[in-house]
Amino acid sequence: MDEDLNVTYITLGGHVEVHKYRYLYFVIMFTAYILIICCNSTIVYLIWIHKNLHEPMYIFIGALLINSVLYSTTIYPKLLVDFLSDKQVISHPVCHFQFFLFYSLGGSEFLLLSAMAYDRYVSICKPLQYPNIMKKSTVSIFLLFSWLLPACLTAGAAAWSANLKLCSFILKGIFCNNSIYKLHCVTSRPLSVYGVFVLLSIVFFPMLFIVFTYTKILIICFRSSRDVRRKAAQTCFPHLLVLISFSLLCSYDIIILRLESDVPKSARLIMTLQVVLYHPLFNPIIYGLKMKEISKHLRRLFC
Repeated sequence: MDEDLNVTYITLGGHVEVHKYRYLYFVIMFTAYILIICCNSTIVYLIWIHKNLHEPMYIFIGALLINSVLYSTTIYPKLLVDFLSDKQVISHPVCHFQFFLFYSLGGSEFLLLSAMAYDRYVSICKPLQYPNIMKKSTVSIFLLFSWLLPACLTAGAAAWSANLKLCSFILKGIFCNNSIYKLHCVTSRPLSVYGVFVLLSIVFFPMLFIVFTYTKILIICFRSSRDVRRKAAQTCFPHLLVLISFSLLCSYDIIILRLESDVPKSARLIMTLQVVLYHPLFNPIIYGLKMKEISKHLRRLFC
């Protein structure tokens, strides 16, 4: 606690083992952050300038890539400063603000993938009704809902947690995630129940919806011609890869940390870095290589 400024500071404990190689880690993470911004922004730029990409599927991809840049920006600037600092600290309000951004944007990822799954379902299973269902107004509503719902729900959890009394000021991690609950003097059962509600609303139910829609698509494809199956594979496979990748990485944050498993610091650091390093780079690579129209425009841009 800084008595002069009346600000509570939390020490981040995830950097202890990297001080020796701080400059190397700084260069690696700075390069990764620049790559994330450049790769995602390039595809968003292509979607923006080419009219044949002004379709719901590509608009949702652009929104997902923008979300990846925002998601990374909640972590990387503070992380880069920490690598060059002798002591890694963060103020209590800023820690909860980072917590809010991290989980609201993470929840938006699942809801955007749900909107993309619904778009593919209508396109493949109800092609004649597609123009009437996936109108610009419908796409706009899906985008607003995907960003606003997680933000509102996560804001409640962050505000609730921020008002609880702290008995510990050392956080085991490189940024503020759900491990901030371990800093509280007493575990709040209502907050835990609310956290489960948020988890169900922005992760579990969207996952169920995605599984349901892709199951319906799979059934329709088996009953259809080879051309329909090929079209479905070209457009659905990248979405499924991104979904599986993000779900596996998020399971670490949700399950391991909440169960307080005895994970070595090095393993915890590696797994946490994969969430903020691997996934934001994975998205543009998958969509750039696997989506035919985007891949074609990328070749034209660079060749």
